[in-house]
Amino acid sequence: MLQTFKYILITIAVAAVLAIPAKAQNAISQPYSEFGIGIINKNANGILDGMGSTAIAMQDPYYINFRNPASYAAFDSLCFVGDVGASIFVTTLKQGNLAQRNSYARPGYIAIGMPVSRHWRTSIGILPFSTIGYEVTDSHNVEPIGNVSYIYSGSGGLNQLYWGNAFKICKGLSLGLNTSYMFGTLSHNSNISFEESNFYNSIIQDNYYVNGIYLTAGLQYFFNIKEKHRIGLGVTYSNTAYIWTKEDLLINYYTGNYSVVTTYDTVLHDNSIRSNLHIPQSVGGGFSYTYLNKLIIAADVTWNNWGKFHFMNRNDSLTDAFTASLGFQFIPDPMSTKFFKKMAIRAGLKYSTGEIALRNKTINEIGATIGFGIPLTSFNTHSSLNVMFEYGKMGTLSNDLIKQNYFRIGINFTLQERWYQRKKLE
Repeated sequence: MLQTFKYILITIAVAAVLAIPAKAQNAISQPYSEFGIGIINKNANGILDGMGSTAIAMQDPYYINFRNPASYAAFDSLCFVGDVGASIFVTTLKQGNLAQRNSYARPGYIAIGMPVSRHWRTSIGILPFSTIGYEVTDSHNVEPIGNVSYIYSGSGGLNQLYWGNAFKICKGLSLGLNTSYMFGTLSHNSNISFEESNFYNSIIQDNYYVNGIYLTAGLQYFFNIKEKHRIGLGVTYSNTAYIWTKEDLLINYYTGNYSVVTTYDTVLHDNSIRSNLHIPQSVGGGFSYTYLNKLIIAADVTWNNWGKFHFMNRNDSLTDAFTASLGFQFIPDPMSTKFFKKMAIRAGLKYSTGEIALRNKTINEIGATIGFGIPLTSFNTHSSLNVMFEYGKMGTLSNDLIKQNYFRIGINFTLQERWYQRKKLE
């Protein structure tokens, strides 16, 4: 058990180191995160990400599927499960004849799961809900003022600290609920500067501090057909949530270069604006087929009611979105002690219509994944290192919009250890 804790701490340290370049690079990597609450996290754990993030009808005793809380019911009654992951991104942004490449790393999630009683399992973890990171520069010649430069930037995002519980209702049927504390800061800045020194430049810093409760319920049912075949069905529902927000608005006028200000005047500082962030409901359904624990084929469909999104006085162009995914996993021989026969091979596809609509175009997203599960026999037969590779596209070049191609490497450690088995002395 001590070795397991050391391994978790090392992994967290690695994720923290990866976060350092993320802070510097993430500012210009996601232009569409300007809208709503940022880019919504649609990922699952490191294992299921390799299957196209297909998760709603998936459960296993040895990993944590936080996308459907009903899956916790599968945890081994004698085992503790730990799960931690991080990602590295390489993105290319294109608009017209312009192109820009960025790379950054981002911590993913950390979660633990354990049994409580015969029919009750629980899980606790923290994971990203949305991410903001953009910087857009533009300039125009305005008569008779002259050249005017505009810089729009944003950072931050929402995280969720969840506590999930699942209950076995009867054979094959389980029900679960994630209660999440949503928190984070959404920052949007704009800077307008004039080439002529006769005009005051301005910078507006708008920060939203968010916290509140968000609920996700799940249901799963599994049954066998002639022993070798197992069918899984799953549904999830996330409630309409009204999350508390507080706005800090700061407007400054200055002359000269902002880094060497000659005149600086604060004209408004208001931290008393309070309102609600309306996160709309979502519904998902999934199917899975398993053959002798060797082959798994699964598919998901999710609907998000982003057309009902509301946030302070922001009038973002959001619309309802559908997400679909398909994935498979193959293990040559799950019971083998040989390394390559026990290694998992995964692949998947996913598509989202997107929740952002601009200039009569919906910002859709499509991606393909491949992943590998490497058994860590130095711990036990069920711990693993999981690596996945994803290539995807988001947006379009039509109507002078931005197209983003991205490549993601996901790394995940799943750790399982027996904690509740009493040793007998003879």
